[in-house]
Amino acid sequence: MNYPMPVNPQEVVALPQKSVNEELIAAAIAGVVQIARSKGQSLDQLRAEVLADDALLDIKQRRRLSEIVTIAWEKLP
Repeated sequence: MNYPMPVNPQEVVALPQKSVNEELIAAAIAGVVQIARSKGQSLDQLRAEVLADDALLDIKQRRRLSEIVTIAWEKLP
């Protein structure tokens, strides 16, 4: 992976300043999982945040992202 994994929320927010590609998205998801873990959040709490209504993603997209976050949670050390 050519992008470093974000280690804090500020680094996640700074990611869109780069061109978006699959590696950047994977790094962002991995970073969000690691940040949630470092804050003591459970997978269920993180999934609830992902599934929360927002203006960016519709419910179908949020559900898919929730599934991807779950896979990342289970695969990351």
